[in-house]
This record gives sequence, structure tokens and C-alpha cells, in this order.
Amino acid sequence: MDTATTKRTVLLTKIIKDFNLETLYAPENIDTIELTRAEIHRPGLPLTGFFEYFDPLRMQIIGLVESIYLEKLEPSVRYERIRAFMERKPVCIVLARDIEPFIEMRQMSEEFKIPLLRTKISTNSFVSNIISTLNVELAPTITRHGVLVEVYGEGVLILGDSGIGKSETAIELIKRGHRLIADDAVEISKVSEKTLVGRAPAIIRHYSELRGIGLIDVRRIFGMGAVKETEKIQLVIKLERWVDGKAYDRMGLDNETVSILGIEIPAITIPVSPGRNLSVVLEIAAMNSRLKRMGYNTAEEFNKRLEELYK
Repeated sequence: MDTATTKRTVLLTKIIKDFNLETLYAPENIDTIELTRAEIHRPGLPLTGFFEYFDPLRMQIIGLVESIYLEKLEPSVRYERIRAFMERKPVCIVLARDIEPFIEMRQMSEEFKIPLLRTKISTNSFVSNIISTLNVELAPTITRHGVLVEVYGEGVLILGDSGIGKSETAIELIKRGHRLIADDAVEISKVSEKTLVGRAPAIIRHYSELRGIGLIDVRRIFGMGAVKETEKIQLVIKLERWVDGKAYDRMGLDNETVSILGIEIPAITIPVSPGRNLSVVLEIAAMNSRLKRMGYNTAEEFNKRLEELYK
């Protein structure tokens, strides 16, 4: 069962560390300041006095264009423009290209307790990288009961009732050279309109539960190559107990999907019965899924042959 979608935040100090930002001014509460918006803002219009739709919760990035504009203003006008901007208390300000801040900006960042940061890289590069990072860090997230593994480069989410064999199948796949991302609980984030990324909650990362044995540390038993922090979810495998008389797809023509956070993910239902080698079945499913994404559908090709044969 899924938990409710959660709205995530990221500490500003984490972004400072990850992007190696220089701290020109940090208020006393900087360790508790959180970013809640994945969007950023270049305040060209606000620095001209236009504040319609201005969102102070967005990171404000000042590049060469904004800096040159301010430099050409009369000192008194520049002071008023910067003050009107800083009075709205943006969550933080980042100067790109190692730009030297105006003295008014330094003074007002202290007055209004606004973190003032600086990066050496170009404005466009920083904007691109920070948006990508914030989209991942702040993506809408749910937690789903299941197992996430990487099989031949495909992110496979295994779902099914408790005791169906999800964890045992994952361990067998790991023994065959594939990698575990999460067991029992999978945090799934919508990082774009087409992409879901899964990870394990920090407390159970790299652990797996086997009934009769208990918790095992996959990383320590199988090595670092057996685990991975995150993975895109490209295929959902639903395990269910074999039901005699139920019609299961034998051709692969059914295009089943599962909706997760509004994104439709290709899905396959696999019946489980004693003696069936699920790890091999999942390997084939992953390879076949990859072929489909590359434009080749075995079932459709075979169906075309049958149609041509009986014309």
C-alpha cells in the first residue's frame, strides 16, 4: 500500500556543501533554512521595481546581466532597487561567475538576515545544475511496499503480497550479478513528468529481510557492487500466486501499466508456483522491456508473421 504523497524539503547547508558555494554572509539560523521550491529565479525584473508574481521562497541567482545593470545605475537608484529587492527577504541569494557583491547588498543581507552565497561557475551552468538537483531533492514522493532492483540496467519494481517471495527473488538476482536498491519499502520520487526514481529509506538502505534468517546487510555480504543508491523505475513486476484456470498472458500482447504519481509504468503480472525460477523470469522480462523501449516488440513481430501466414 502506498503512503500519502509527501512534500520534501532540502537544507540550504546541503546545497552549499554539494555545490561548494562560498558563504559571504550566513545568518545565525542558516543550519535550519530549508529550500521548498524546485524553481529558481533570476531577479532581473524585480531589480527594475517589478514584483508581480515574485516568490521569495525561490533561490535568487544574480548573474552578469543583473550585475552590469545595477552597476550602471546611479548610486541612489541602485540603493533603492537593491533595498526593495532585499526587503522581500528571499530565501537566499547566489552570485554566479564569482561576481563581487555591491556593498549595499552585503549590508542589506546582514540587515534582513538573508544568506548571501557565491559560485565560480557560469550563471547558465549553475542554473542548469541547481534546477536538476532541486528537481530530485524536492520531487513529490510516496513510499510503496515492494523491492527495487537493477537488472541489466533496467530499474525493476517488484510488487506482491507479503510472503510471495519478493526478497528471495531479489537475493537470487543479486547472486547473479544484479543490484539491490531497496527492499521492503521503496521511496518513489517524480523527478520529471516522465521519470520516477526509487531509493531506500536511509534506515534500511542496503538491508534485506529473509524470513527465517532475518535482516542481512547486502553490501557487506555481496560487496559494494551489489547495491545502488537510486534507480529509475522502468518496469513493474507484479507477483501473484498461481490460480488454476486463470488466463495469463502467453503472447505478451497485453500492454498492462501501473500508475504511480500520475506516470504510467509498463507492468507484467507473473504467477508464482513451486519450482518456478523467478530470477530467470525477471531477467528475461527486464531484457524484453529494454528491447521494447528500443523499438522492438517480439510479440507484435510474431503476430505480424501469423497474420501474413494466414492471409
